[in-house]
Amino acid sequence: MRILAIDFGDARTGIAVSDLSGTLASPLTVITERDMGLCAAKAAQLALREQAGLILVGDPLNMDGSVGRRGDRARDFARLVERRSGLPVKLWDERLTSVEASEILVTNGRRGKKRKALQDAVAAALILESYIAEKDKEDKKL
Repeated sequence: MRILAIDFGDARTGIAVSDLSGTLASPLTVITERDMGLCAAKAAQLALREQAGLILVGDPLNMDGSVGRRGDRARDFARLVERRSGLPVKLWDERLTSVEASEILVTNGRRGKKRKALQDAVAAALILESYIAEKDKEDKKL
């Protein structure tokens, strides 16, 4: 099953997608849309175009695990995407993925505007990789 992951942001929203087996994550694109409803509609269209069976929305929990204002917005966004796509949507912990994405891009020579343009899609891929790794751990327990 193909999985679409979303790193929702106020100005830029990163999108990543898995392969058909749901084992490899790749950055796909960045949606530059400030209106949450329009962003959710575009994300839903991408999920349907990519034939995703599941959508992950990054859950920006506080470091202590509590939900703050950003988490509330992510939950609102997830509900909109679920309604617009008709697909199951799951929130997934995204703590520190944007920082890690930035470090990966800087290490690989991407700086300034080039880094900013890719950072959110790479963060979405990291969210997806985290989900895949956790799913693999659970599968091995069975």
